[in-house]
This record gives sequence, structure tokens and C-alpha cells, in this order.
Amino acid sequence: MPIIKSAIKKMRQNIKKTSQNALKKTRMKQVMKTAKGSGKTQSISEAYKAIDKAKKAGIIHKNKAARLKSSISKSSK
Repeated sequence: MPIIKSAIKKMRQNIKKTSQNALKKTRMKQVMKTAKGSGKTQSISEAYKAIDKAKKAGIIHKNKAARLKSSISKSSK
């Protein structure tokens, strides 16, 4: 455990951000799974939205986001 005040605060922030990022990542994976299974435009747009949010938050790289979107669009055809 850290002793310095700033280190304690940083540890709290890291725990909070890690949990938020994990939620976004699992949400993205769930939505992608439903989008790949069905060819509905509604689920595909939700998947794109979740991927873009994860990319904007820095959870995934921009090239990975593009690759995931491409695979979703290919599977929906």
C-alpha cells in the first residue's frame, strides 16, 4: 500500500478507471457477438457505436476498431 497521499489517490483512480474500462470492453464484446449472429442493421449500428466508444476511450487501438467493424460487416452479408 502506498503511503504518500498522491499515490493513494492515483491508486483509487486506477481502480475506478480499470473497472470502467472493463465494463466498456465487455459491453463491446457482447454487442459484437449479437451483431455477428444476426444481420439486423440495428444490432450492427449498436456494435459500431460500442466499438467507437471503446476506441475513443483508448481501450482498443484504432486499427483494431477498423478490423472489428470490417469483420462485422462481412459477417452480416
